[in-house]
Amino acid sequence: MLDADSAITVELLLKLVRIMQIDPQIGIVQSLVIGMPSASPFARIFQFGMRLSMRSYTIGSAWWQGDCGPYWGHNAIVRIAPFTAYCSLPVLERGTLVKGHVLSHDQIEAVLMRKAGYEVRVLAEEGSSFEQNPPTLIEFIRRDLRWCQGNMQYFRFLRASGLRPVSRYQLLLAILMFLGSPAWIGLLWIGSTAVALASDPANFMRWDAGIALLLLVPTMWFAPNIATVIDVLARPEQRRLFGGTIRFVGSFVITVVFVVLLVPIGWASHTVFLGRLLLGRTMQWSAQTRDDHSVHWSLAVRHLWPETMLGLIPILLLAATAPAAIPYALSIAAGPLLSIPLAVATASPAFGRALIAAGIDRLPEETAPPPVLQALKLPAIDISERMQQ
Repeated sequence: MLDADSAITVELLLKLVRIMQIDPQIGIVQSLVIGMPSASPFARIFQFGMRLSMRSYTIGSAWWQGDCGPYWGHNAIVRIAPFTAYCSLPVLERGTLVKGHVLSHDQIEAVLMRKAGYEVRVLAEEGSSFEQNPPTLIEFIRRDLRWCQGNMQYFRFLRASGLRPVSRYQLLLAILMFLGSPAWIGLLWIGSTAVALASDPANFMRWDAGIALLLLVPTMWFAPNIATVIDVLARPEQRRLFGGTIRFVGSFVITVVFVVLLVPIGWASHTVFLGRLLLGRTMQWSAQTRDDHSVHWSLAVRHLWPETMLGLIPILLLAATAPAAIPYALSIAAGPLLSIPLAVATASPAFGRALIAAGIDRLPEETAPPPVLQALKLPAIDISERMQQ
């Protein structure tokens, strides 16, 4: 299974076939997908972070999920006979928030394949399976909200009989990926309101618990990234492929700042969208834009003003009542507050060319492009090769 924006090497394709031939009880083998080199600043920074996190995360999840592995709907091999026999999906009618055809169908198909007695495995090997990522923040949010809408249909399947415990957990986790977002935005708004109304904010806030939480949550977020960073820094050849130690470490620092801003923007977007879903307002599952393009200020304002307001209002409230609490609030509010200029800046072609020229967020496929990517004539590889000459 390949998407239109995916690529896979012949060697990996043949390896997947051989795996299926050797073990007839395997129904799906999902490959580890990594981002193609991109000239878009947004995609470039995002997929560098994705590259650092996905290898360690996937190796770990492959260990504990075992034969109940994930299926991401593309860059995977599927055994046709059990897939057609056991993975037929219903059209959802009554009692569901999002009616109609199952949208985020891939993980449901993996769950049904495992229920039928066939294994679903992930091959956690990096460097042979590629996809394009959204080139702008707006396109990234659009894709994220499509998944949010589709994952809300998973409630219907949580009650299905015969599912493995790990399969139920995967469905629940997919739901909580988005239902957790209103909790974070609620923490910002309720916490800011409580501080503003408190007679003495110091009696409401415990700085020791707050600092502990601020340290714990990012550590959990970046644990897979840190594991990969240690691995890369320990191997000279890997450091060279990523552009050298200084560029690699600098790129990781940029990624940390980027993720700290991006994740709360996602929380705000999910919160607004889930509110619309409760009112019956769904979105179309339309084609995604993968071509690099700039984002004008008017477009960014039109799409991101709700996220901006979700970040701005609590900060204004605290500025008027308890300014000392603003740094705490900014740990969540900064991303939504800066979403409009971030969308514009990270879509700038000039910024993208500058990152490539400086070797920032370079992937190994730019330093040593494989034939499958050279054949695609990717701008990022062409620019990087000219810079290295």
